[in-house]
Amino acid sequence: MEPGNVVRVPLGPRTALGVVWDRDETASEVDESKLKSITQVLSAQPIPDFHRKFVDWVARYTLSAPGAVLRMTLSAPDGLLPPTAERWVRVVPDQSPPKGYRETPARATVLALLGDSREGALHRPAAIQRSGVSPTVLDGLIKLGLVEAFERRPRGRWPVPKLRRDTFALSQGQQEAADRLVADHAQGFGVSLIDGVTGSGKTEVYFDVLDRLLADRANTGQILVMLPEIALTGQWLSRFKQRFGCAPALWHSDLTSKQRAETWRAVAEGEARVVVGARSALFLPFRELEMIILDEEHDGSFKQEDGVVYQARDMAVVRANIADCPIVLASATPSLETVLNANEGRYQRLILPSRHGGATMPTVSLINLREDRPKRGTWLAPTLVEAVEKRLVAGEQSLLFLNRRGYAPLTLCNACGHRYKCPSCDAWLTEHRLARRLVCHHCGFQSKSSNTCTACGEEDSLVACGPGVERVGEEVVRRFPDARVAIGSSDTMQRHSIRELIQAVERGEIDILVGTQILAKGYHFPDLTLVGVVDADLSLYGSDIRASEKTFQLLHQVAGRAGRAEIPGEVMLQTHEPDHPVMQALIADERDAFYDTELGQREMMALPPFGRLAAVVVSDPDEDGLDAFCRELVQRQPREPEDADGVKVLGPAAAPIAVVRGRHRRRFLVRSAPGVRLQPYLARWLGGLKTPGALRMRVDIDPYSFL
Repeated sequence: MEPGNVVRVPLGPRTALGVVWDRDETASEVDESKLKSITQVLSAQPIPDFHRKFVDWVARYTLSAPGAVLRMTLSAPDGLLPPTAERWVRVVPDQSPPKGYRETPARATVLALLGDSREGALHRPAAIQRSGVSPTVLDGLIKLGLVEAFERRPRGRWPVPKLRRDTFALSQGQQEAADRLVADHAQGFGVSLIDGVTGSGKTEVYFDVLDRLLADRANTGQILVMLPEIALTGQWLSRFKQRFGCAPALWHSDLTSKQRAETWRAVAEGEARVVVGARSALFLPFRELEMIILDEEHDGSFKQEDGVVYQARDMAVVRANIADCPIVLASATPSLETVLNANEGRYQRLILPSRHGGATMPTVSLINLREDRPKRGTWLAPTLVEAVEKRLVAGEQSLLFLNRRGYAPLTLCNACGHRYKCPSCDAWLTEHRLARRLVCHHCGFQSKSSNTCTACGEEDSLVACGPGVERVGEEVVRRFPDARVAIGSSDTMQRHSIRELIQAVERGEIDILVGTQILAKGYHFPDLTLVGVVDADLSLYGSDIRASEKTFQLLHQVAGRAGRAEIPGEVMLQTHEPDHPVMQALIADERDAFYDTELGQREMMALPPFGRLAAVVVSDPDEDGLDAFCRELVQRQPREPEDADGVKVLGPAAAPIAVVRGRHRRRFLVRSAPGVRLQPYLARWLGGLKTPGALRMRVDIDPYSFL
């Protein structure tokens, strides 16, 4: 038995998947009566040594069980089994027809087709389809001995991509960045940041690098490209296919179990040379990982919040280090963690300061909603309405952005004051008028919307409070009845409809696009020249220490959709806080100055990326039991100087959303001084702790959300 073998082992009354992890020649003898035989050794490729080291590292860092991390690697069980053999047919060479054989047109067609095939054989379904005969004709020829049926392992469907260099010419800056990345590739592990403005062609840089690595015939390595969201893959894949003539292997949650099995097997066997996926692709068992490329590295979607809680960007850097391969991060608005690493020389920074092809950055202006107020019951300021009208006259496209799903975030009764709240969460129900539902965005609870108050029975008394993207879309249709309007959000669109909408915008079939952040990043719309942000202040306030950073990144990214071709773009931000540092940095195009200020404030307060944070979230349906357990946690905290030096625990406190899915929630926030690791402290504090009943405890190292 070799390390890395995937096996089935008896576990109580059932069998479970496992991996032979390592040899330990120094281990003491175990009583043979306690040993059980392995049930089965699966035919899957062994999990490589560097991948097992990565699983161990992630488990230690996140304080997770190694088996829970390994489960993410073994997430395609069918891929662990040999693929189902395909049935093929071929003519038996030098075989004379038997006595009494009668030639028919159908038989002659089949024999001629098989004889003319390139390999002298065809996949059985293809032979039947192309010949146009019934299966019984083919079976008859097999019975007569003129055709032989045999089984063949399915062939791979991932050809090596080959760049069509006539489709895109790199600028001097792009070429220099690509040359540097290729030259550094031979040095093994290293982190490079492609720091380019929106529209600067960062993707084309790593496309060029990817091509040159694949063109080396002596090179059999694999390349992983990570994108933050499935929604982004549609336009990205179109560009990839146009440039390389084929599609890469895909890995994301929307794949069928069969597709996941095929991709998993192709990655494990080294057949898939280029893999594109979401954060979970990081745990695929690459046979020979040569490079990792992580696009939009700042994006919050790289943070896994359920199960094993991890930041895929940081784990990708670790994985590259263990595999001794380079990793490339790309963003127009890098995270502060990445900015600090680049400033201090730990990451190589490759700057693309201007847009590709002569396009210019859009102008950004503020609309002060305290002065330029929308009319009562509307959400677009007169200045923004006038700007949209100008684009319609000019035949250009506009994007109106509001990062709030649904029609309205709150529904109340004018008669009795009743507010519609989720029965299982401490949150208001959001009206989704297009679907005629009231929805909780935390637990998924839904109820039918109605015109009658469920509390007092008054008819036509319900009032929608505040705007969601659907309500802004309603106003746009009312204001511009002749315009072609589309609304894009994760609630109104499935993956295929997102792709169709993007294609419609690219073809110029949409005049005004109203959307949430699903349309704010990664897309290239040549004719879109105006971006209007309906509520630029939406994410500025609250308990999130990253509020300013996230708001700047989101607004900068959505602003980057404007003016990406020949016609200059314009961005208008509706705000009640025009003097806020985020707004001032955006209109002055002073990203680096904003980052320097934000880093200075974080350093002064010893917050990430300087100090470290961990969140401990405890939940239970029984609030009294939950509070009793939290008091026990407080008593257990290590307080000796050698245990708690540089570490401070805040809490417990009710979470901002205190109840989710009927479970009351309490949060502890653990802070450490720069250079102090939190994991040893947390292990001493929480190690061996038994959680009673239905109580759950989750540890989040480097929390991204503070809800």
